[in-house]
Amino acid sequence: MFSSIGAGAYKEGLSTTRALDEHFGHPHRRYRTIHVAGTNGKGSVSSSLAAILQSAGLKVGLYTSPHLVDFRERIRVNGEMIPEQRVIDFVEQERAFFEPLYPSFFELTTALAFLYFAEQEVDVAVVEVGLGGRLDCTNIITPDLSIITNISFDHQQFLGNTLLEIAAEKAGIMKAGVPVVVGETNGHADVREVFAHTAESVGAACLRFADEEAFPMVECELKGDCQRANLRTVQCAVDALHKQPFYAHLLTEGAVCEGLTHVCELTGLRGRWQQVGERPAMYCDVGHNAAGIAYVVEQLSRQQAPVLRVIFGMVDDKDFEQAVTLYERVRDRAVFYITQPSTKRALPAEVLTEAARSHGLRVRVCAPTIKEAVEAALKNASPDDFVLVSGSCYLVADYFSMSV
Repeated sequence: MFSSIGAGAYKEGLSTTRALDEHFGHPHRRYRTIHVAGTNGKGSVSSSLAAILQSAGLKVGLYTSPHLVDFRERIRVNGEMIPEQRVIDFVEQERAFFEPLYPSFFELTTALAFLYFAEQEVDVAVVEVGLGGRLDCTNIITPDLSIITNISFDHQQFLGNTLLEIAAEKAGIMKAGVPVVVGETNGHADVREVFAHTAESVGAACLRFADEEAFPMVECELKGDCQRANLRTVQCAVDALHKQPFYAHLLTEGAVCEGLTHVCELTGLRGRWQQVGERPAMYCDVGHNAAGIAYVVEQLSRQQAPVLRVIFGMVDDKDFEQAVTLYERVRDRAVFYITQPSTKRALPAEVLTEAARSHGLRVRVCAPTIKEAVEAALKNASPDDFVLVSGSCYLVADYFSMSV
């Protein structure tokens, strides 16, 4: 499992995926799909679109990753997780076929998701790319719309060491006759050109850049600085879908409003600048790479609190030196409680602590578990302080597991 061991679990190529797909009778061809790639924001955009489509009266499958607490969070129909027994039955009934293939965890999970959506007779499935795009096993679908949220540095060992290389991998989800929405290129003209060239070469129906278009301000349940860009991407995607006859009469202003204001309730999305406590105010956010953490620090810097108490931990394949550099912006008001996620990929708390102190950050506690870090932060906090849990999806998952 990539979530457990990292690069050793990554399996390049689509041959196993195609074998699984053929075995199950190409289930993804029995319903419409929307494909969502990008470095950050995939989960928020996917969940927002699923919520809007549900509010429009459709039966909607939603495939996302990673999960926070329960594996079944990855596969939902109208917000309901796949039943535990269905997962058990899938493994028991199909293992004789799939074990000789040695599929990766994600390949097998994708096959299960596509099959389950067909069994549930969904109208449309919103499918989030696992990693990259071109060689991701979700890339066997031919969607109604392809979406690329943004491009920044993450998973360079698989996708390339430059933004252009990463953009080319993400652009690999573009297909002939399928419209494309790109959320943001952050002013990188060369990245924009990669998308434009790929769209033209594959014969995509049209290419739109959401950050170059104007959309009205609307209310959205998801808060946080990064969600402004995600919302603009969703609005552009809705507009693109509205031009297709199947969606035109369904995507009413009311459906869009209902979906955006109830994203978490309708889809089960968690961990996006989510408030989890009061007095002191306590939030969690799954931002885990440089671009994501930059948004988190910007949001944190605007909090009107005497002390910012940051419970922080990362995994070992992220740029932790850059992360602590970003946190220098709030070091005058911030106190850090360094810990580590409960995964084999965890960056040791001692290593992150040393890096944080070398950048002038005040580390109050270096704890081996999030439970100890949270207890220390809350014990030290006054009711007016602000507490944040961030740095890794897996650290936020640990927090939610601790809170169950």
